[in-house]
Amino acid sequence: MTGAFLFLGATVVAVVLNVAAQLRERPSEIALLLRLMSHAAVGVVGVLGLLLVLGFGLWLVDDAGYGFGDGWIVAALILFVLSNALGGIGGQRGKPVRELAERLAAEGDAPSAELRSMVRDPVLIVLNYGAGLLAFGVLALMIWKPGAGG
Repeated sequence: MTGAFLFLGATVVAVVLNVAAQLRERPSEIALLLRLMSHAAVGVVGVLGLLLVLGFGLWLVDDAGYGFGDGWIVAALILFVLSNALGGIGGQRGKPVRELAERLAAEGDAPSAELRSMVRDPVLIVLNYGAGLLAFGVLALMIWKPGAGG
């Protein structure tokens, strides 16, 4: 349960920090929010949650008498992998945004149309929010276990 809270908590924090960065103009504020998102929310807490969710989740499948071929388990594992893949791709695509924000902050901290555009990149937004939605899809499957019976 702790792993699920850490995994989904990191997801929620990442979304909140991402939205906050999109609403800021000053590069120093954007850099701080993106740094927090990548290092604190997604980094330490997210990876720990990811490992706990996967490890204990696979153990619980066997312990609770479910099969790894059950549809809801296969779907949850697919969503889990896709969520992490989208998040990883989004993280790599967002790295230049954070680097630009840090550089602009060091060069006078003036608002920049280029930075604003990069922070609000629709592809980056879809990747990051898509990862979050898929993570919540995993949670929904773990709670309701469609097709599991009983």
